[in-house]
Amino acid sequence: MKFIRTFMIKASKKDKGTIVNLLWSTFIELEFPNSINFVVKQDKKRSTRLRYLMEYQCNVALKFGEIWLSDDKKGCVLLLFPEKKRLSLSLFLWEIKLALCCIGAENVLKVLKRESQLKEKHPKIPFIHFWLMAVIPEAQGKGVGQKLLTEVLKKYQNSNKPFYLETTTKDNLKFYTKNDFTIFDNTDTLNYPLFFLKHEK
Repeated sequence: MKFIRTFMIKASKKDKGTIVNLLWSTFIELEFPNSINFVVKQDKKRSTRLRYLMEYQCNVALKFGEIWLSDDKKGCVLLLFPEKKRLSLSLFLWEIKLALCCIGAENVLKVLKRESQLKEKHPKIPFIHFWLMAVIPEAQGKGVGQKLLTEVLKKYQNSNKPFYLETTTKDNLKFYTKNDFTIFDNTDTLNYPLFFLKHEK
């Protein structure tokens, strides 16, 4: 029997520290307007606030989706299965902590409005939300993201569920469209451009 080596590893709770550090190091230097900086209050505590956001995203993805790490742990993909997301005490507490420690009370309404806009673009049928992909700066441009995306698409090719994602930069847009994602909408109503893409079987 031929052994097929896979590039990615399914993460568990024990990997939380590794994932949070990976996410934080990927986005800490990206200070231009984007989805992450829209949520994180931009003040002298930005670094700490960003870590709270990454902890939140890690917790939610582990509970309501899956996280895949590259085998060298230099990249990861966070997936959500929206039909599985249910209100729970843990989710409520995570969101309270996010609001207080990351977003800032005065910014909660604008973030909720953004989330409502995103939800409107998602289908009513079950789908996979390609929520976030991150590769640490020193490993970018070396094929880590491409390998992760290729393996994720391959793993779920028989699920009959489309992938949906949002992105802000032209480089990301080029990367995803090259991998057969199609742009189906966009908006500039926030303080940054946002493109909505999908990948159907």
